[in-house]
Amino acid sequence: MSKVLPLQTTTRRDAHGLNPVTEPRAVRWLLTGIALAFLAFFLVVPLVAVFVQAFAKGIDYYFESLKDPDAWSAIKLTLITAAIAVPLNVVFGLAASWAIAKFEFRGKALLTTLIDLPFSVSPVISGLVYVLMFGAQGWFGPWLAAHDVQIIFAVPGIVLATIFVTFPFVARELIPLMQAQGNDEEEAAHVLGASGWQIFRRVTLPNVKWGLLYGVILCNARAMGEFGAVSVVSGHIRGQTDTMPLHVEILYNEYNFSAAFAVASLLALLALVTLALKLLAERRMTQALTAAKATAQN
Repeated sequence: MSKVLPLQTTTRRDAHGLNPVTEPRAVRWLLTGIALAFLAFFLVVPLVAVFVQAFAKGIDYYFESLKDPDAWSAIKLTLITAAIAVPLNVVFGLAASWAIAKFEFRGKALLTTLIDLPFSVSPVISGLVYVLMFGAQGWFGPWLAAHDVQIIFAVPGIVLATIFVTFPFVARELIPLMQAQGNDEEEAAHVLGASGWQIFRRVTLPNVKWGLLYGVILCNARAMGEFGAVSVVSGHIRGQTDTMPLHVEILYNEYNFSAAFAVASLLALLALVTLALKLLAERRMTQALTAAKATAQN
């Protein structure tokens, strides 16, 4: 009789060497192939297509498209908006995460819920809220007009809308990290006579620096790529209130595809840089969490 060979399997064990899990090699390769095919079709191919279309008319036309006054204005406005929104979100994120992770106070659950609000509200709705508040017919519109202050269809409105849609990113990265690290080091520093500012600057901040960088990276990427909320409050004034995503839309609607993809390629480059920095910060943050848990257990 012929001997039946056992089916090849891949064996995994948990950290204690118990509960082995077996799966056929064919299943493993099938699942891996499906995942890679999905990533290639929905992520890699579109990203490559952006750069192919951007350079379709040559490198000279590519740089001419970026040197266009309207394109340059959109790039500058995007950078200015991010330069204002990200630092403000860093300040808020540090303050909120420190309060939530280190202290007990009334309204703590409500504050945590409000931080997640932009995740559940459509960016278009958030833009409409600012129009309702600061528009010509809004709650504060007549007062702003009387004092010659313009928020909607101007840079302040774009900054406000960007801050709203991006402010959870820093806080949401720091809160679990601070909670995992606990309060032991801060309490020890307090016993040794350190002030609150010294504790924050010399103990808390160094412990969360990689989580902070992770949040800043995500916040900056969202700020520069935001479309919905900014589209509502900007007014689409070409050369004045158009950010890079809005300028891409205008060029595409005008069938100027190469110029549209040229500007879009800058956002794609931003995505690639963000991904690289995100992986670095994520690795460092994981190491920090592991070290914090090990310290807490000891």
